[in-house]
Amino acid sequence: MTTIAFIRHGQTDWNKEGRFQGERDIPLNEEGLQQARLLARRFAGESWDYIFSSDLQRARVTAEMIAEAIGKPVVIDKRIREKSCGRLEGLTEQERIERWGPNWRQLDHGMESNESIRKRGLSFISEITKKYPGSRIIVVSHGAWIGQTLTALLQDEEVDKTPITNTSVTIVRHENGRWHCELHSCTKHLQNVQ
Repeated sequence: MTTIAFIRHGQTDWNKEGRFQGERDIPLNEEGLQQARLLARRFAGESWDYIFSSDLQRARVTAEMIAEAIGKPVVIDKRIREKSCGRLEGLTEQERIERWGPNWRQLDHGMESNESIRKRGLSFISEITKKYPGSRIIVVSHGAWIGQTLTALLQDEEVDKTPITNTSVTIVRHENGRWHCELHSCTKHLQNVQ
């Protein structure tokens, strides 16, 4: 039985400002670094075999903190980087409306399609589950990538529509040829912090 924990990176200033990050390499802010430390504390003492990360620094730094806590090296894979947002990267909702009007979503901005994200996600998941069958694997990535990969994996299940928040943990297991979601967008490590 293969288990995968999908983790979204910690917060960045662009997350806080509501800007599309896409493939821009934006660093974690102070809150994001604290979230990553608390997440690493959550994973300390748990048994995980591998940890993979997007090459973008907001995911990589989050992964490195977890890796130190579990004693495993981070493996970087560009297939798990965030969706390209084309010319929308760096813009807030208000800025998008100012440039293209309230119907900006109906225009072609050069964004990567959801189908393309799902294809990248399935390629990555297929490879690691074949290479490391029965393993417990952490994958640190991005909100759109995680959401689309879950949609592709959990075709037979109702996909929880709760947003994938910063440093949230979503756990899926592969049994009898099917993926099942056991935990979705959990942030208990951020609650009741002293």
